Amino acid sequence: MDSQESCTYMTHGAVMPFCKGCGHSNVLKKLNDALLFLRLDPKDVCLVTDIGCIGLADALFDKVHTIHTTHGRSTGFATGLAVADKVLAGNRMKVIVLIGDGGSMIGLLHIVNAALMNVDVTVIVANNFLFGMTGGQQSSLTPEHFVTLTTPFGSMNPSLDICRIVDASKGGFIARKIATDKDLTDVLAKAISFDGFSLVEILELCTEHGTRRNDLKGSMLAKMAEYEGHELGVIKENEQRKEFSLKYESDVQSHTSEFKQPGFIKQSSVHNLSKAAGIVISGSAGERVQSSAAMLCEAAVECGLNTTQKNDNPVTQGSGFSLSEVILSPDEINYTGVSKASFVIISSEAGLKELKAQNIFNKIDNGTVIITDEGIELSNNGYNVISLPLRKSCGADKATLGAVDYVIRKFELFPHYVLKKVIEKKFGVYNKVFKSEYYSL
Repeated sequence: MDSQESCTYMTHGAVMPFCKGCGHSNVLKKLNDALLFLRLDPKDVCLVTDIGCIGLADALFDKVHTIHTTHGRSTGFATGLAVADKVLAGNRMKVIVLIGDGGSMIGLLHIVNAALMNVDVTVIVANNFLFGMTGGQQSSLTPEHFVTLTTPFGSMNPSLDICRIVDASKGGFIARKIATDKDLTDVLAKAISFDGFSLVEILELCTEHGTRRNDLKGSMLAKMAEYEGHELGVIKENEQRKEFSLKYESDVQSHTSEFKQPGFIKQSSVHNLSKAAGIVISGSAGERVQSSAAMLCEAAVECGLNTTQKNDNPVTQGSGFSLSEVILSPDEINYTGVSKASFVIISSEAGLKELKAQNIFNKIDNGTVIITDEGIELSNNGYNVISLPLRKSCGADKATLGAVDYVIRKFELFPHYVLKKVIEKKFGVYNKVFKSEYYSL
């Protein structure tokens, strides 16, 4: 910071937007003081804010990076930022999350996983015991008997101890403080400088909803914590675990040579398409429908085509239908899903049933070629149908692949030898992939 900016990390002349007496104001002032104490370069600080009143903080800190996220997901965003900086960039970024008690419960698993990873993120939970911005509803950190909009006779549940959860998740630095504590700046500074995951829960008042519905003063917060069995102060400060990036370097990067590096498809041939072709491929789950579509796309890319593949199958995965919608185009494709089919492949009754259920036959015209297995009865509605003994000559597990192969052999969207090469890479010698009678189709 230059001399004019050295006095604060906050926006010059910033006015706190919170209700009179709200603890958020003090939390943000103490956070600013902690950053000043640490003398961090503002370019190396990222403030990640959550939805809620505390999320208004990003407009108050114009010297540092700020990101405003979706509700409860701020710790997840922050984890990605911290890992990217530590592993791929300058390894200088200090990432700080500002989240309320409501958001921390909505995104609790993000906090748990960040602690398990021991990523260098500081989570500050501004706990005023309720959802303040949305009207004062109960959160999981609402103390027992506390009155909120949704618990007018007092909460029937005890409050969740987020510090214990983080401790069970192997978090290294854990503290619970009150917004008016004189040493709050010092504790926040320790949390931010801690090399690993840290969480500071700060108990405070919501003067709009909390004090209006409860006989509550700031001097009572310590007693409330004691009643709930929640420890105050610095609860844990343990640096024995490696920060995530160090563990990543020792456990992952040391094995880099063992990993097969991903390859890129290089163009080796040319195609024969002047416009996009939509190919709907449908069959039974477990019979390589989607992998056959993927091989078609791989061969098409090798011939200079753009491709998309949209898959669909039931949750059960291994039973029912399997469907792929493939687009091959000489031009850029800005969508997935076939709006008008050039080819429809149906390799099983389950595939036909699903095509009818999804009204795929509304996406065909007189130019559409339908390739079906000979065992499938398709009502004669003037369709251009080619019936082949796919399951008999290719086997059930390769009936779809046989149909894909047939389309390229007979209609020459691109040179067949390219697809043949892709098939051989997967299954071996091409002339042994299918039964001998297939090659005469």
